[in-house]
Amino acid sequence: MEFVNPGFLYALSAVAIPVIIHLFNFRRFRKVYFTNIKFLSELKQKTQKQSRLKHLLVLLMRILAIIAIVFAFARPFIPASETVIKPDKKNAVAIYIDNSFSMQSGSDVGNLLDKANTRAKEIVSVYSSSDVFQILTNEFDGGQQRLVSQEETGSLIDEVVISPVVRNLNDVITRQSDLLSKEFSANRTAFIISDFQKSVVPEKIIIPDSMLNVFFIPVRAINTDNLYIDSCWFSVPVQLAGQNVEMNVRIINHADNEYKQIPVKLTIDGQQKALAGFDISAQDKKIVKLPFTNTGTGIYAGMLEITDYPVNFDDKFYFSYHVSSQINILIINQNRENVYLNSLFRNDELFRVTNESAGSIDYSALSSYNLIILNELRQLASGFGQELIQFVENGGSLLILPAMNMEDQEFNSMLTKMGSATYRRVDSSDTKISSMNLDHPIFSDVFDEIPENIDLPVVRESFVIIANSQSRQEPLLTMQSGNLFLNVQPWKDGKIYLFASPLEEKYSNFAKHAIFVPTLYKIAVSSSFDENLYYTIGQNEVITLRNKGLKGDEIFRISNKNSDFEFIPEHRRVNSNYELYIHSQVKNAGNYAVIHDDREIEGISFNYDPAESKLDFFTQDELTAMAANSLNPHLRVLETSDQPIVRALEELNQGKQLWWWFVILALVFFAAETLLLRFRR
Repeated sequence: MEFVNPGFLYALSAVAIPVIIHLFNFRRFRKVYFTNIKFLSELKQKTQKQSRLKHLLVLLMRILAIIAIVFAFARPFIPASETVIKPDKKNAVAIYIDNSFSMQSGSDVGNLLDKANTRAKEIVSVYSSSDVFQILTNEFDGGQQRLVSQEETGSLIDEVVISPVVRNLNDVITRQSDLLSKEFSANRTAFIISDFQKSVVPEKIIIPDSMLNVFFIPVRAINTDNLYIDSCWFSVPVQLAGQNVEMNVRIINHADNEYKQIPVKLTIDGQQKALAGFDISAQDKKIVKLPFTNTGTGIYAGMLEITDYPVNFDDKFYFSYHVSSQINILIINQNRENVYLNSLFRNDELFRVTNESAGSIDYSALSSYNLIILNELRQLASGFGQELIQFVENGGSLLILPAMNMEDQEFNSMLTKMGSATYRRVDSSDTKISSMNLDHPIFSDVFDEIPENIDLPVVRESFVIIANSQSRQEPLLTMQSGNLFLNVQPWKDGKIYLFASPLEEKYSNFAKHAIFVPTLYKIAVSSSFDENLYYTIGQNEVITLRNKGLKGDEIFRISNKNSDFEFIPEHRRVNSNYELYIHSQVKNAGNYAVIHDDREIEGISFNYDPAESKLDFFTQDELTAMAANSLNPHLRVLETSDQPIVRALEELNQGKQLWWWFVILALVFFAAETLLLRFRR
């Protein structure tokens, strides 16, 4: 134990004052005469013993009270192992204030952000006016990459508001370290004020600067219950006009109590399309299905909504989708057109079919098609193969109907580059298709009921398709021999469909079988470019526009459909597609439109990060254990639950302060003296 003011210890000599008073009794006694002193002598002995004990106890209380007062003025403390705030040196301090949505939760004083701002101001007050500070939030704005004076910090802290951006804790520490490391001669300290949501705290905390002291300052929410929309998706991948569709909504209950008959509402372009109620158990998930009908073609903006209190930033969920007007199909023929394909697609207004011969292909127009069918091509030029690879990479679907006399090496070379299955030898043995992959989206909604002894197509001659074990193969039709008749391979943004036989009747009767129409129809419908229903703010920073056939000036605008907010994103042309870079310019969830030449060409929606909705936090003990397990002596948790943060920082810098304990002891001793004098007879 050491003393801040050791000179006050000389005042311990004041202990002599009560001792002198008790040694010399200055009270005057007067004599009283009694005729019989027999009873007085016994009373006198008892009274003297009691009086002497009382006087000794009073003396002890006064001595202890004086000692306690002297010690309090001397300010004793247990010295700290390391000084954090160095008054004789410049201090560079970085203070991170977590302003994510979870900081909207209530605390004992306002919401958590209010409490965090107060903590930040308390930290600044401990330092001197010559020290410099960084106030950092989740935005990581350029203006936050500078050090300011103590006077400027107050206004910067007052400007901190809730933000949808979420940051990983290691990214925060790195950001603080990058700035503070420039002050290499200063004493560097970083404070992190947060609710320490588990979704943003990594398993291993990394401090890049070995001279940087990092302190975790947790703030605690009173209520962590939350009901929120996690995601949504359609039951079918492609939306068509007049189609009955089903929107699936996943809702998560992050509360210890169940909810009954909670309504969820579906709105499309401002009109309510569906409404359903659901029950959900505590700490459970629920998928709610909302059926509705697409009335026409075009771009649609949707919104899902529930009601939850007090955390409500995640009660609305936005999405956008496109109802196709036509699907463009290119059939490349070796000789004559395929009568079966023409009969299927040309009688449906949904499809626009183009037939071309193998020798007259316009490579520049390939990107305008959704599906390319190679109908019995015998050869594949290397340049054409590269164009097809580019087509699939950009999201197109490629279907190969092989010619039995084709030069398979050229085809296999192209397929191998895409990680696809390849063609091998020809199998001339008669067999038939024995199984269908009914779990795949191509067949999942085709049949209401499958007969036990269904009559499937006969195959007389076919290629043996060898699947690539390192790729994600999805067999659709399998023959009795175990060989594949139809295989699909997702690759990059597109798909590759391989048939084992052409559609001619001498090789199989597949083209005349009942499953031919739904199989080819679903393949064509599924070839419509998949587009994201929604993006996540702070994560999906690149928007890809496919197959737009744009002409004119390449200037895009992104506009919020419900406000005046609008900006021009950076964009790049990649092959036939365009990539739009958001660069964190979208801050609010909602439905947006991509505008080119004053025309809406794409609908996009942004939602807040669902990680913020999971109100799971690390406790103080867990954070302390995490800091201990990191084996980094510069990482510590500041205990602030039962004391002001100023006192905690002083203890870190000056050690454990004991003076106020001695003040309490002095008061206790004075109270004991008073009780002895009043009640001790």
